[in-house]
Amino acid sequence: MKMMLTPLTARNGQKNQKSLLVFAIGSVLASAATPVLSMTFTEALTGGKVSLDVRYRYEFVDQDNPLDQAHASTVRTRLGYRTGDFKGFEVFAEAEDVSAVGNENYNSTINGITDHSVVADPTETEVNQIYVRYKGFSDTSLTYGRQRFALDNHRFIGTVGWRQNEQTFDAFVGTNESLPDTKITAGYLYNANRVFSDASPNGNFPMQSPIFNAQYHGLAAGTLTTYGYLFDFTNADVNSTQNFGLRFAGGTDVSEDARVLYTLEYAIQKDYADNPQSFEAAYWLAEVGLAVYGLTFKVGMETLESDDGRSFQTPLATLHAMNGWADQFLVTPDDGLQDLYVSAGASAKGVKWLAVYHDYSSDINSLSYGSELGLLAVYPINKHYTVGAKFASYAADGRGVDTDKAWLWGEVKF
Repeated sequence: MKMMLTPLTARNGQKNQKSLLVFAIGSVLASAATPVLSMTFTEALTGGKVSLDVRYRYEFVDQDNPLDQAHASTVRTRLGYRTGDFKGFEVFAEAEDVSAVGNENYNSTINGITDHSVVADPTETEVNQIYVRYKGFSDTSLTYGRQRFALDNHRFIGTVGWRQNEQTFDAFVGTNESLPDTKITAGYLYNANRVFSDASPNGNFPMQSPIFNAQYHGLAAGTLTTYGYLFDFTNADVNSTQNFGLRFAGGTDVSEDARVLYTLEYAIQKDYADNPQSFEAAYWLAEVGLAVYGLTFKVGMETLESDDGRSFQTPLATLHAMNGWADQFLVTPDDGLQDLYVSAGASAKGVKWLAVYHDYSSDINSLSYGSELGLLAVYPINKHYTVGAKFASYAADGRGVDTDKAWLWGEVKF
């Protein structure tokens, strides 16, 4: 992938908001202290650590349309090396390869097999991560380069780790934990290396985007987070937005065996930079749950509003984790989205189980979008080996088509 590391820029009419976030970024970088003692250069270079991550997955897709069923059998291999510490610096590099096992009986979005349903796992070999990190300041980490990066629950910025080729960012990111019970993350994103690979015209999202996220963990009831993300996309002006929000997530013990869980979040999204549309839409999340005797039950409502046909969008999110595993709402419909969901999870004999049901409707114009049932079982054999199975069935109602998806996988990590 091509690195997109360029100087800070500011668009006319947006300078004040960018200046606030740039000031916040500077505050993170300003926390200086005595550099830590470290290895010699040669020791750091040769005394590092190799990492290996191999995941085989079979994915099946069946849709109620003329497309043929998709059968994707792929293996994803990541090989990385992290140097030791040298005067507070370390370097990490990671290559990634996605290969098909047998024939490609699926539309990977770049293989030309357009008569099959899509499984967005193109077969490519790429540089997944390569960055330099500095930890010589107290309670501070500075990272520059291509990196795995996500915030909170991945709703705005995520790794899309479910896909074989994950999403990484070319960015400069700083974190600081000098304040009591507080973690501040600030940075500047230059490019999103998307799941479609560098071989796709949709494989990169160049941008000039300052971001800021502050978490406070000093409350017994949970974590309070405030954030601001100014997404200025170079080649996708319609996706350029300013996003400011507040999130609170936590839990409270009500007995020795029971704990009440809750999450509340609100954000506002407006047009930004050269976006040709003028709009303002809100995001709401309210979720409550109960964890008791090894079982976890949750009910929630997530709303992405529409402002007269321009809906709240999060193109950098880990969208597979949002609004159903059948991936029917990777782009928010023009009329917005309301997702009412319930889930039940358990752990028995080492196997983690989860069932989720979604009921979808629009934010405006009273439209029904259908429903979805998702089932998941994951068995971590030990810290190195994991196997899993997942199923999602989307029942359309006035939008899209009935879609069934199923997955089987095994993963090895060292």
